[in-house]
Amino acid sequence: MSRSRTPLLNIPIEFEPPVEDIRVVVGIDFGTTFSGFSYAFIKPENEKTDIVVNDNWPGIKGPAKINTVLQYDEDYEDIITWGAKALAIEPSRRDRNNKQPPKPIELFKFHLGNVPEEEKPTLPDGMTPEKAITDYLHELGKVIQQEIKRCWPDIDFYRHVRIVVTVPAGFTEDTKTTMRKCLYDAGLIKRIGTLSLQFTTEPEASAIYCMSTLEEHGLTIGAKYLIVDCGGGTVDLTVRKLLSESRLREMTISTCGYYGGSYVDKNFLEFFESKVGKSAMDMLKKNHYSQVNYLVQQFCFQVKIPFTGDKAEFKTYELDIDRKCPAVKKYVTGTQRDELIVNDWIIDLDFETVKSFFDKVIESILTLIEQQLKKCTSCSVMFLVGGFSESKYFQSRVKQNFESQIKIAVPPRPVIAVVNGACEYGLNMKSISTRVLKWTYGVEIAPKWQASDPPDRKMSNGRIKKFSLMVKKGTEVNATDEYSQSFSPPEPDATTLKFTIYYTSKDDATYCDEPEMNLLGSFNINLPDAHLGMNRPVLLTLCFGSMEIVAAAKNQTTGEDYRTTFSSAEI
Repeated sequence: MSRSRTPLLNIPIEFEPPVEDIRVVVGIDFGTTFSGFSYAFIKPENEKTDIVVNDNWPGIKGPAKINTVLQYDEDYEDIITWGAKALAIEPSRRDRNNKQPPKPIELFKFHLGNVPEEEKPTLPDGMTPEKAITDYLHELGKVIQQEIKRCWPDIDFYRHVRIVVTVPAGFTEDTKTTMRKCLYDAGLIKRIGTLSLQFTTEPEASAIYCMSTLEEHGLTIGAKYLIVDCGGGTVDLTVRKLLSESRLREMTISTCGYYGGSYVDKNFLEFFESKVGKSAMDMLKKNHYSQVNYLVQQFCFQVKIPFTGDKAEFKTYELDIDRKCPAVKKYVTGTQRDELIVNDWIIDLDFETVKSFFDKVIESILTLIEQQLKKCTSCSVMFLVGGFSESKYFQSRVKQNFESQIKIAVPPRPVIAVVNGACEYGLNMKSISTRVLKWTYGVEIAPKWQASDPPDRKMSNGRIKKFSLMVKKGTEVNATDEYSQSFSPPEPDATTLKFTIYYTSKDDATYCDEPEMNLLGSFNINLPDAHLGMNRPVLLTLCFGSMEIVAAAKNQTTGEDYRTTFSSAEI
């Protein structure tokens, strides 16, 4: 039987009162393959605020995002370099046999949340996802703090800056707890419970970014639009409705899939492996990973980015192994070696082959779009945002499938939608009016075992543990909604009552150890007046705010209140 999932980190978070002296907002898009940040100085109401998307990185200027990659030393203790510098350079004939640095750490964001195990990269011994995330955020944080100091020398980063970090819609509740701890360890926040750190989801940030363009498409209050955020590793979709005063209402449960630009690269590498052999590819990755990176880099620049899906304008690409990946030659054997020698160590990438790299990914995204449009048939516009949305072939496939149903638009810079929208959210956190719960929430109870219950679940005290539903997924909530349930002591002489709260992707559940069940957290309350026996009711209430889930328990006999906060990634 599948057990409930244990969070990566189990840390108590005591949130502090809001800080009123916020002068600057920083939005951080911590992505699977690329990351970036934006910033803005808060101006008086009704004055236009300029949001700057950073393009000034160590050793490189121009791109809005930098690679989410780390290069450590041989012991994986110290960072040698990060970002674009951690990727490969063109192989040199002089040093191709020299000792290679350790394999760079990539795609470590996949270790957050409930990502399929096969999608998670293998980390070196002693390396944890939290360490990689923290180290990367530390390097990113140094650039952020330098930029803020350069623009506004008098700003106290820990007192005057609000940070908004985005997370994918499909990640589980403990993602934000993990990120908060990593941001604290990285030095981006001074106290772990500071409310100067806020979270939003990637599709929500994109929806806010696109809200400013609705008038350009003739949309007014009441209009609904679909966001399709296609990044490097995840695809997030959400439907929003425009309300008055520039506020948004979520109309459907957001959906997430593990597709995107990096999967096109993955399909290319699988094709390359079919030409050189699995053993050769394994040795190349083990001993010359920099050349694997360079191979992918050249594929992206020469093939992936220019590909439009128009056969008439496509020219077969000759992948010259001697120039792009010479180290693999010594590992290729058998018929594969014979064939490559005949072809002068050149592999042809023809139109149908390249198209197949994309189609496996795009078909999955089209299915997600179709599902969202079925849930909300009155959408006026579909916005394609994120790095993979810049693909001309992807755009053409979406238009081919859905242009007869809905207007399709691509913002001028789709790659900055998330990072820009995160900053906009930090400037006006009231822009999100309601959200739709992605999970079903409930509490563990222990009623008396009945004859109809499974015999193997009967405990020694004659009771059975079950899941008691409090609020179902798909419920639309705002920051003031409360969901309550009354409970009695487990025994007449009990002096404490423990509440253990779970959440699941299902509409309901019977037991807390069912598949897809996750632990949110637990807390205890005191139960004095034992002489009252079972007549000591306690009211448990769940509240869904803008950034956390608040659990409150009220002893209805004594009037005593208990409150705790569970950090959540997607409510």
